[in-house]
Amino acid sequence: MSGGSEVDKLIDLMAKLPGLGPVSARRAVLTLIRKKTRLMRPLAKAMAEVEATVRECAICGNITVHTYCDICRNPKRNQSLVCVVESVADLWAMERSGAFKGRYFVLGGVLSALDGVTPESLRVPLLVSQVVEGDVSEVILALNATIDGQTTAHYIAEQLAGDQVRLTSLAQGVPIGGELNYLDDGTITTALNARKAF
Repeated sequence: MSGGSEVDKLIDLMAKLPGLGPVSARRAVLTLIRKKTRLMRPLAKAMAEVEATVRECAICGNITVHTYCDICRNPKRNQSLVCVVESVADLWAMERSGAFKGRYFVLGGVLSALDGVTPESLRVPLLVSQVVEGDVSEVILALNATIDGQTTAHYIAEQLAGDQVRLTSLAQGVPIGGELNYLDDGTITTALNARKAF
């Protein structure tokens, strides 16, 4: 590169962000440099503030600047419904829909023998203790429909087997706007097996 070691370092760091490769990172850094006052300084200030104040919610694992996130502090949320998700990004996706009015629990990943992710490295013990000690009536396993996601869901179900809590999972199958011709065999099979009265 040609902008000096500081600029090259910034480009290298930006290139590590999801969705940004070396070319996109270079373009982003050049834009930041050109718009130093309007963009770079406010961005640097915001990043420093977030770095200094952001933490995990003590209850659900969402990102917050307080001990508890806005969702967990909201008295209008149904505290007896817990939606278990893999990541904060999944929590935000669920929340964007506006359909769920309970609270969440972020696992911090899914079980994966290949990646060395064991039950001890996830937040499953905290989930189990919250369900056992709290007034939870239903746990919704909103994990990705992958082998690792389903393995994790089964593991959580085993851990909660002795409790009087209803375990459910998100429906899977044909998406809204989906055409059968473009769906894979597994999705079609799951949708067929989960069919309901019309």
